[in-house]
Amino acid sequence: MRTIFNNKILFVALLLTVSLTGCGGGGDSGGGGGGGSAGAVCSGADCVPLGTAGDLAAASGYAIFANTGIHTDANASAITGNIAAGPGVTSTAITGFALNLLAGSPFSTSAQVSGEVYAFDYAIPTPTNVTTASTAMGAAYDDAAGRPAGVGPFLNAGSPAGTLNGQTLAHGTYTWTSNVNITGDITLSGSSTDVWIFQVAGTLDMAANKKIILSGGALPQNIFWQVSGAVTIGAGTHFEGIILGKTGITFGNLSSINGRLLAQTAVTLDATTVTRP
Repeated sequence: MRTIFNNKILFVALLLTVSLTGCGGGGDSGGGGGGGSAGAVCSGADCVPLGTAGDLAAASGYAIFANTGIHTDANASAITGNIAAGPGVTSTAITGFALNLLAGSPFSTSAQVSGEVYAFDYAIPTPTNVTTASTAMGAAYDDAAGRPAGVGPFLNAGSPAGTLNGQTLAHGTYTWTSNVNITGDITLSGSSTDVWIFQVAGTLDMAANKKIILSGGALPQNIFWQVSGAVTIGAGTHFEGIILGKTGITFGNLSSINGRLLAQTAVTLDATTVTRP
């Protein structure tokens, strides 16, 4: 009886260890597909939880994932993390990066990417991995969109509604039934465990030379922008969080983001700094 009881204690301890270490917003650790981990379920440092349920799973291995292609203008961008184009999309849709591909390799490299670059036409397991990541990205978008809508001050926030300028936003789910325009600096204030989910039914635009400020320990990996329309971030602007875009994501000249760009169409950059948290 004592042996059975001790075994139960060990089993419970093991479950607690797994639950405490299974999620986070850590580094690349091969999450983009080097070694096949991008095709796996969410685990360890590559698990980024979407609030209290769901996660980015295989899509969390990328700083940028775009179903139809990624482009950077003549002004070189700087990306920390892996990038990839979606299923069926060849490396010709990843433009402006001067890709270097070794024969038979599952990924290429670029001087602009501190990570690896993946495309459907690369060696196995990359075709499977990018397909899995695309599915996970779509599921994360649907998860965010399906959360209960914000109410009271969390519904159509701004003055006028949908216009943000100077506000400090506490954690929670915010919902806009139309476009959102960020015309001035805004602050997200909360702890390192607080989560923000922004549901935007229209487009998301942020003016040039503005910034999102995090305070109180808030972390970019806990901020999710679920946007149905196009996302356009102005030149010289700094953004925070994970963008789950139903359509295109465009960042202007010398803009930057601490977060991820996950687009169901294309991502366009212009001397943009993208840092995966």
